Amino acid sequence: MKRSSHGAGHGLARTLSKLGICSRTQAAELIAAGRVAVNGKIERNSERRTNAHSDEIAIDGTRIVAPEHVYLALNKPRGLIVTTADEKGRETIYSLLQEAPAAWLAPVGRLDKASEGLLLLTNDPEWAARITEAQSAVEKTYHVQISGVPDQNVLEQIKLGIFDDSEHLRAIDVRRVREGGKNSWLEITLDEGRNRHIRRLLSAFDYEVLRLVRIAIGPIGLGDLAKGKWRKLTDHEIAAVNKDTSGQHSSA
Repeated sequence: MKRSSHGAGHGLARTLSKLGICSRTQAAELIAAGRVAVNGKIERNSERRTNAHSDEIAIDGTRIVAPEHVYLALNKPRGLIVTTADEKGRETIYSLLQEAPAAWLAPVGRLDKASEGLLLLTNDPEWAARITEAQSAVEKTYHVQISGVPDQNVLEQIKLGIFDDSEHLRAIDVRRVREGGKNSWLEITLDEGRNRHIRRLLSAFDYEVLRLVRIAIGPIGLGDLAKGKWRKLTDHEIAAVNKDTSGQHSSA
């Protein structure tokens, strides 16, 4: 078998991540522990250039074969952390994925602890990058309950945006969907996602976010998926993301 040169491919940890075996952090830990071999030799350098197509990679003596790609939609409940483990011992989304059809799945983007709704997970890093990279500009839609009932002038200002810590925060679309005496629900669409984007944006107009539910990511909708449950994406949904981001993304 033709072997790759050390100048080809990616670092070993990144190669394992791109294969969908585990995260880069987890891969680096496996490598440091001497559990990963390349072409029959234990490799402890996580940056060792490796080619997934021509190098033989093994973990604990078992040759690595790229797993089948899995794409899931999860209806994340409020209060769960979007991480594999939490140093404070708080419950994570992985408590909901015990029966998921893959040993390792990474979230595509984030929802903070207080936020709810649609979260995508996959073991296909390149597909995930089509959604998360800034140039892809995949739209994400939220239903947001706030303290107050903004008029149309405020909604237009929200679309124009504000500067907070030198970041321009705006919504590409916003409208009222329900309102009561003191509270209202807005539908807000973003084409980028900065840290606590919606909460910071609305706070600038003195509105407190009471609930924040993501209902769509690009062509993929939350639909009637029950809270705390997951489902596989359809072939049509997977392909639709590829179509929506074609020409806007180039793989590393």
